[in-house]
Amino acid sequence: MSKETRSPIELAIFQSTVHSIAEEMGAALRRTSISPNIKERRDYSCALFDGRERVIAMGDHMPVHLGAMPMSVKAVVDAMELEEGDMAILNDPYAGGTHLPDITLVLPIFLGDSKRPAFYAASRAHHADVGGMYAGSMGPAQEIYQEGIRIPPVRLMTKGAMNRDILSLLLANVRTPGEREGDLVAQIGACRVGERRIKEVVAKYGLAKVNELIEELLAYSERLMRAELRKMPAGVFAAEDFLDSDGVTEEPIRIAVSIRFDPAEGAAEIDFSGSSPQVKGSVNAVYPITYSACFYMMRCLLSDDAPATAGLMNSVKVAAPLGTIVNATLPAAVAGGNVEASQRITDALLRALAKAAPDRVPAASYGTMSNLTVGGVDPRTNAAFTYYETTAGGMGARRGMDGIDGIHCHMTNSLNTPIEALEYAYPFRMRHYGYRRGSGGAGEFRGGDGLVREIELLAPSQVTLLCDRRKFAPYGLAGGEDGATGKAQWISADGKVTELPGKCTLQVGKNDVIRVETPGGGGWGSAKR
Repeated sequence: MSKETRSPIELAIFQSTVHSIAEEMGAALRRTSISPNIKERRDYSCALFDGRERVIAMGDHMPVHLGAMPMSVKAVVDAMELEEGDMAILNDPYAGGTHLPDITLVLPIFLGDSKRPAFYAASRAHHADVGGMYAGSMGPAQEIYQEGIRIPPVRLMTKGAMNRDILSLLLANVRTPGEREGDLVAQIGACRVGERRIKEVVAKYGLAKVNELIEELLAYSERLMRAELRKMPAGVFAAEDFLDSDGVTEEPIRIAVSIRFDPAEGAAEIDFSGSSPQVKGSVNAVYPITYSACFYMMRCLLSDDAPATAGLMNSVKVAAPLGTIVNATLPAAVAGGNVEASQRITDALLRALAKAAPDRVPAASYGTMSNLTVGGVDPRTNAAFTYYETTAGGMGARRGMDGIDGIHCHMTNSLNTPIEALEYAYPFRMRHYGYRRGSGGAGEFRGGDGLVREIELLAPSQVTLLCDRRKFAPYGLAGGEDGATGKAQWISADGKVTELPGKCTLQVGKNDVIRVETPGGGGWGSAKR
């Protein structure tokens, strides 16, 4: 690479340019989507890849999506030879996906007469229903075949035309086909935005120089990470945390991790040996989820302006034993692995990291996405509806700062659905929505409080909860106290109150209420200081 290309200013401009492309892709997806889960909650992610399937830019979207997306692109490239105008679709957790509701589209980007893609644009979004036994496709299944339609890497578009057979097959297996088609079209548009913008960048710089800048950007990411790892203490730092259960038995599920730092080499090894075997319930994580959590933790070591590229992980090795809760094999059910196991993996990672860098790591945040899924027939339209939402909780406190109340943390980066949007889109009435005062752990710096939400259902509905942190509270650090555990209730129209387990499905009547109280974050430091 020439000295001119290595100009820090030019590299910074290029870094901002490709990052802005991924952000614009996300904005296009959000604006044109149909479902509240994508439009309002922003449960989506977009990224750009070079011709070698290496991520060169990510939007500031969902960590649990972004770390796994390179494996989706690789799965597509391994499965088929893409041509100009083709676009692939997949959601198979055992072929580059995470869980079935997360549908990924991959667009190859060709330049000139080349037969090989010069880049790839990818968009991933959580669809509020992909079929299966339970409305919303997030229920207590015991094998993946019960969770919804499973899509291996196939062509959704061929030579610029929609593959209607594939689309028809998909839409025939979901409860809300119109919404699904609309969201898929929005994802297609997002990928097209990425294609258009990266071609403009190539037109400005030339492909050779863009490729040089990409190599330098990846190398810069690697240098930043190695420099950070050289500051870490040498040694092995281990921790464990537990999921409450899988919803089938009441046995706790262990997630064990050790992080070995080698500052001389500027390297790290992360090993999940000792974690529980995969379970019957749906909280199993496939390897891309575990890798995403590791990517997220390593990214958090760097400053906000560090480029999130494939180069970050060149100095990091991740070992997750096959057949365990952190690297499940077919036919394990995995809907909750993406949302619950991912959070607990992150909690275990940060607990281990706190032993190496105690002043830099916050106490545990709420640690569960508190998934609520509702399905039924909307009496206003006589059409089927499916509602899905993760609910925020309390952020863990850290040295010098209290935790934030009622915010999405770690592997999720979404929002809560606004009351107005919720009541407009679904036959619901919000009875209560506020902070769960006192749920954050005490300490020199207190943990953030969780939330309380009461939703009255205006039609008979199937309700599913997929939650955790009912038994094992979000941990405090440095003498701080644990945050409060979560809880949920079913309040029938006649006033009867039923306490609900964290993982369950039930049929409720018109005017029944579901109340969810999310955990608070752990405190940091002794309150007596």
